[in-house]
Amino acid sequence: MSSSEHFFDIVVVGAGVAGSAIAHALAQAKTSRTIALVERSFEEPERIVGELLQPGGVKALQRLGLSESLLGIDSVDVEGYLLIDGQESVRIPYPKGQYGRSFHHGRFIMALRRIALKNSNVTPFEATVSDLVECPTTSRITAVKACTKTSNGSKTTITISGRLIMVADGCFSNFRNVIMGVNACKPVTKSYFAGTILKNASLPCPKHGTVILPRGSGPVLLYQISQTDTRILIDIQYPLPVDLKNYILEDIIPQLPHDLQGPAREALSQNRIRRMPNSFLPPIQQGRSHSKPGVILLGDAWNMRHPLTGGGMTVALNDVVWLRDALGSLESLDDWEEIQVVLRRWHWKRKPYSSTINVIAGTLYGIFRKDDPIFLALREGCFQYLQRGEEYISAPIGVLSGLNPAPLLLMQLFLQVTGFSMRVLFTRHPRASPSDKTQTHVITRLPAFFEYPQLLLKACLMFWEAFAILIPVVWSELRWWAPYS
Repeated sequence: MSSSEHFFDIVVVGAGVAGSAIAHALAQAKTSRTIALVERSFEEPERIVGELLQPGGVKALQRLGLSESLLGIDSVDVEGYLLIDGQESVRIPYPKGQYGRSFHHGRFIMALRRIALKNSNVTPFEATVSDLVECPTTSRITAVKACTKTSNGSKTTITISGRLIMVADGCFSNFRNVIMGVNACKPVTKSYFAGTILKNASLPCPKHGTVILPRGSGPVLLYQISQTDTRILIDIQYPLPVDLKNYILEDIIPQLPHDLQGPAREALSQNRIRRMPNSFLPPIQQGRSHSKPGVILLGDAWNMRHPLTGGGMTVALNDVVWLRDALGSLESLDDWEEIQVVLRRWHWKRKPYSSTINVIAGTLYGIFRKDDPIFLALREGCFQYLQRGEEYISAPIGVLSGLNPAPLLLMQLFLQVTGFSMRVLFTRHPRASPSDKTQTHVITRLPAFFEYPQLLLKACLMFWEAFAILIPVVWSELRWWAPYS
């Protein structure tokens, strides 16, 4: 096995959304630097998530000069959401003139890579990174070691050195723990998405992401990713079914809108069901004493939230915008203390934006994943709030879309929806049928007089449950240290 060494200003490990975007952004910066983009395989990746980009992410692409990545990949405009709970539904449009985009994940990644590699100062390396190389005297990460194959099939070990190393190797990062040291957090996985593609399916509301809340399961998401393809994602909670396909056929598909049931059955008969863990990983401040100097984590390698709200790529792309601006002010990448100051500023500048999207993803999933009476009432409160009209829709969708990610506004909305939900208990008391798990609507009735003391107790329990969902997610965003450090 032969070896070789290469030298660059910046080495980026991983050519996904965050890696390709930061490579292009820094290549276009005024302080033009040489960049190595290292990826295990430059073939088109296959994933079932990362296929819906919120309007806030579209705007970040524009700021990065990457709008071209949405062209020529058969992407579809997204104009908002349709939320379905049994026989009730509510349309939640984006603000006028704003839109998101949905697409095949692999096609989008290939477009990002093509744009990044058009820069003459970006050099691709198709290689598997095995180690981070540490300076023996300063402990600073100065290079990566990688294994690549030559044209004749023999393996070559290469060392790619850089003044700054950026690791964006995704949710299954091999280097997260090494880089963060004792500050490293372990991703928490509470459920999986099971997904496949429906052919020529008609969504209830065209150009809208559809969120269905079935009984006995987590949410079901559907959105069109090309002119003929519609992605379906089913949230599967622990314990996972032994026969996943049969579970979907018998428990989930009968609860879908009638026009989608046929395409869903056909897709299950022809396609393999793919799974993806839904993980949460809080962002711990980088560049502190216990983390490795000389290296930065980006994207899902550093921060994850439940993909229910489609906020992952929006957060990652906005992180790239702010990091590009912060690093662009540095004349040299050799002074790690100066970079530490930049990382601290970057962390707190991104905090309001990323925290809002992380918290809304966690709280909505926490409410939608259960269907006991208290959570049914919380759902009903959400519907009643949103059904009051455009004035009551604009603020929530502004937060969710990444267009107006204001933490205080999110807290205000949470309190308002919780208040509406408590009101539901006393006006439209929800009653689920215990004998029918596939019940497609919530039975509601006015409570009898003697039920009010019990409802008051339930209202207190609802308030407790709502804040039991919210507080842990908010706390993970407020702290900047690792929970076990």
